[in-house]
Amino acid sequence: MLKQYPSLGCCGLDCGMCPAYYTDGPSRCPGCGGEDFFEKHPSCSFITCCVKKRGLEVCAHCEEYPCAKVEGASDGPDVKTTAKKILQNQQFIQEFGIAKFLEQQDLRMGTLRGMLDHYNDGRSKTFYCLAATLLSVDGLNKALTEADQRVEVEGVGKNDLKSRAKILKGILTRQADQEGEVLKMRKGKQS
Repeated sequence: MLKQYPSLGCCGLDCGMCPAYYTDGPSRCPGCGGEDFFEKHPSCSFITCCVKKRGLEVCAHCEEYPCAKVEGASDGPDVKTTAKKILQNQQFIQEFGIAKFLEQQDLRMGTLRGMLDHYNDGRSKTFYCLAATLLSVDGLNKALTEADQRVEVEGVGKNDLKSRAKILKGILTRQADQEGEVLKMRKGKQS
């Protein structure tokens, strides 16, 4: 393992919010610099520069940050929605520290696990991961609490994952609207 915190990409991506991070079996991603990382990501210029050359956990700790590589990874029309958070995450780390970022990320990951454990109909994982990436921690918790309450009031069974997913996705979409976010992936290259 190359990094202490594989749930956080050295580039600033929220690896702990990625659907591949929550996949079982050989296609599971171990996160940035995690065990067997190079078997899944044979070429990563961020790892080479940040971790291997400079011995840093994240680019935000580099004295040359922000460099053109980081700025280019989160800019342009072909960048996926989740990559737009790269600069925001790095800025948060610079301002508040990596421990505070990881504390917030742990809260997001906990809420995401709750969504995946109780509301995943087999087709909603990417949607929930995107919501966990883009929405505020308070907004995520509020949405999950509201979904839990609606499921109970409406008597939706634990095995009726299709109905449960529909409820949660509707609530998350409304929360995204309130926060000015769009829970839809842009097509294009992954940065």
